[in-house]
Amino acid sequence: MKFSLCIPMYNEISIIRDTARTLSDYMQKNFEDYEIIFSNDGSRDGCDRAVEEMNLPCVSVIGYPDNRGKGYAVRKAMLAAKGDIVMFTDADLAYGTDVIKRVYDTFAQNPDADMVIGSRNLSKDGYEGYTAIRRIASKAYIKVLCIVGGFRLSDSQCGCKAFRADAVKKIFPKCEVDRFAFDFECILWAVKYGMKIVEMPVKIINHRESTIHMFRDTLKMLKDLMSMRKRIKKAEV
Repeated sequence: MKFSLCIPMYNEISIIRDTARTLSDYMQKNFEDYEIIFSNDGSRDGCDRAVEEMNLPCVSVIGYPDNRGKGYAVRKAMLAAKGDIVMFTDADLAYGTDVIKRVYDTFAQNPDADMVIGSRNLSKDGYEGYTAIRRIASKAYIKVLCIVGGFRLSDSQCGCKAFRADAVKKIFPKCEVDRFAFDFECILWAVKYGMKIVEMPVKIINHRESTIHMFRDTLKMLKDLMSMRKRIKKAEV
């Protein structure tokens, strides 16, 4: 079974060589058939060229000239992927590398699963390293968004999600959201299709400063989510 790993990147020159090397070594060690796709979201710092010049096996770089948002970058990579299982995670490898094999094993243990989502809330140390205020704010943020979205997931915003190929083909051609709310759109489409979603405990290993402004972005996310829910509810499948 082929495994596709998709990595969106935007101006990641400071870390991208280490990320590419780490992922290449890990995938070669753990998978016989795999590909790694770096999706360049209009970066200006040459991180796309940096990865290409490494000439790593089974690694490719796709992209476009203008910044469109993480959701757009993920969507391009997911639709370009050829794997039986297709996963995306962040360029900083926030959840480490072992999470990749654990995703593969979770699908193997759940043959009827269409989608696997990482969850910090299912692991007692999932928020290790967070300040108390940031941990409380993050959990409250996720809870509110899930209530508005109308689904029961413990961590819809975890940047570690994977899909079977058939689910990718159904979900991602219909996605329209280019920025932060794209995770919710994927979930809403999966629910619309009656797909089985399995959550898997994960832990933050590499911490980076969050780019989300809690109050402002929560209000925008709520607005986007309500609009998405209405649009997807009316859609025919």
